Amino acid sequence: MPSPAATERTRLSTQLVRRKSITSMIEDTQDASTGGLRRTFGVFQLTMISVGATLGTGILVILGEAVPIAGPAVWLAFILAGITALLSAVSYAEMAGMVPVSGSSYSYSYATLGEGVAWVCGWCLVLEYAVSVAAVAVGAADYVNETLRIFGLELPASLSAGPGIAESPGGVINLSALIVVLLATVLLMRGAKESGIVNTIIVFVKLGILVFFAIVAFTAFKAGNFEPLLPMGAAGVTAAASSVFFSYIGFDAASTAGEEAKNPKRDLPRAIILSMVIVTTMYVLVAVAAIGARQWQWFETAKAPLVQIVHELTQSNLAVFIFAASAVLAILSVVITVLYGQSRILLTMSRDGMVPRVFGIVSPRTGTPLVGTLVTGVLVAITAALIPLGELANATSIGTLFAFCLVNIAVIYLRVKRPDLPRSFKVPFGPVIPILGSLACAFLMVNLGGTTWIVFGLWMVVGFVVYLTYSRRHSRVGALSDSDYRASMDA
Repeated sequence: MPSPAATERTRLSTQLVRRKSITSMIEDTQDASTGGLRRTFGVFQLTMISVGATLGTGILVILGEAVPIAGPAVWLAFILAGITALLSAVSYAEMAGMVPVSGSSYSYSYATLGEGVAWVCGWCLVLEYAVSVAAVAVGAADYVNETLRIFGLELPASLSAGPGIAESPGGVINLSALIVVLLATVLLMRGAKESGIVNTIIVFVKLGILVFFAIVAFTAFKAGNFEPLLPMGAAGVTAAASSVFFSYIGFDAASTAGEEAKNPKRDLPRAIILSMVIVTTMYVLVAVAAIGARQWQWFETAKAPLVQIVHELTQSNLAVFIFAASAVLAILSVVITVLYGQSRILLTMSRDGMVPRVFGIVSPRTGTPLVGTLVTGVLVAITAALIPLGELANATSIGTLFAFCLVNIAVIYLRVKRPDLPRSFKVPFGPVIPILGSLACAFLMVNLGGTTWIVFGLWMVVGFVVYLTYSRRHSRVGALSDSDYRASMDA
């Protein structure tokens, strides 16, 4: 490896636009010094990873916050967010087939737009994955309490939420969130195959409970609950769509399993598209059932609204217990799969010198990046235990939307610059879909609040400081001489 001193001889403006060849990315996956990941996943397991990372988040955690924004038209907000996600999902599918590594949109950006944009994308992914895990875990407390109430118990206020949360005065720590994240971390450290089996079982459990909820809710369905459909106007729907886009974060998790897929070029695109179809269908079904069962104003004060609806309609403690306990498992599934994706992205970034190399060391016994998984899990657990859901969810959405924009641009770039590259899946209608995907993401970003933009801006400032003080000096691509760099791109 070139010495870090060589990096200093590369001008910053030059280094920022240096790209990494797809060939060298694939070669890095066989780097004996860090160890390789084990290829154990087929299309079914990959689909379960994406569904596990996505399904349940919006319905179980975000629905109660989105209904007061959009009113009865919240299901339209899910469709709008789903279309936006789908436009980017097909771009992810094309890129995943061409670049079958674990870096997701970070790697796609590095291969097309250069190191500077790749770093920004990777930094956004850290926000997307790590913070979305924390945000989902925060929502576990309500469902844990609903489960405990069946036995006449309840977590004290000091253990139900972090400090300084107006809705939960007296909060000190969100114990449920802390335990959920630490449990997921332990499972991931045991091995990808083992955690994949657990995730698959839980995915079927949460599919079952959401179908059960829809059946129960439709027994009390009232068409009048959808009138007026747009009490907040179209602006309410678009604002809610920006918020519930958080619900679709995770469909790209399959793309972080590129090095653990048996046939990534064939199976990754299939898994990404299939997971999007499953998730969107379930979100719209449950949202329509929930509004049909209760007037939209009811959701303004409801906690764990789906559990409350099940309890009020069935009057069965057993049904509530099963639903609430399954909801906690569903949240655990999301935490497992998104935390999995985070550790794989950091692994890829460490190979490039963007983050410390310790994140890229793979255990020969478990075939997992143990240190990276442990460090990420502990930091996320602390965040989930102390910070409220709303701020976390909004900050995650803006980082994700920005990353999705870059993937759409990467597809267009490679269509123009490298039309010769083999593609196991191609986005239909040429550049039209990626362009629409970029514009849709930008539109939802604009609809996010000013506070969210300030948080995002501060996160980017921190990212640039980290890049200039660490990543630029340790970058493997930046350390190459001009001749070596040209040779690597010609390989």
